[in-house]
Amino acid sequence: MKKKIIHSLCVFTILVALNACTGGYSFTGADIGANVKTVTIEYFPNRATLVQPSLSNVFTEILRDKFISQTNLELVNYNGDLTFEGEITNYNVAAQAYQGDETAALNRLTITIRVKFTNNVEPAKSFDTSFSRYADFESTQSLMSVEDELMQQICKELVVDIFNKSVANW
Repeated sequence: MKKKIIHSLCVFTILVALNACTGGYSFTGADIGANVKTVTIEYFPNRATLVQPSLSNVFTEILRDKFISQTNLELVNYNGDLTFEGEITNYNVAAQAYQGDETAALNRLTITIRVKFTNNVEPAKSFDTSFSRYADFESTQSLMSVEDELMQQICKELVVDIFNKSVANW
């Protein structure tokens, strides 16, 4: 009987403590202030020298999906408490690991995104930064055969970096 009472008191105490928390903690690691309710994520145009036609849509949608699924923020078209805008500045494929016969064993796809993050509630947390990620692929593979998969992978990694810098305070 005592065990049930102690267990019930522990559960009740934990629930009361969690309910009393008014900060912006979430289990995703996001630390969003209680006054932040909305986010605006503008379309990221591709201004790289080499333009991959679907990259802008892919990146923008992955960024939007991250904030919709990992926060309680409402996605709005204009004037969000948090605003993301920017552009794709680099989309590049370059040889990486050379073999003895001076041919590349690996190629590297690199994507760079410039992000202007504006926190209208806490302006000191705003930034304008470039994020860059890459993925290597075998030189025996054509870019066309791996491009969609690598682009998705790199965009997801970029979005994690952006999410962490903007709302996870990492």
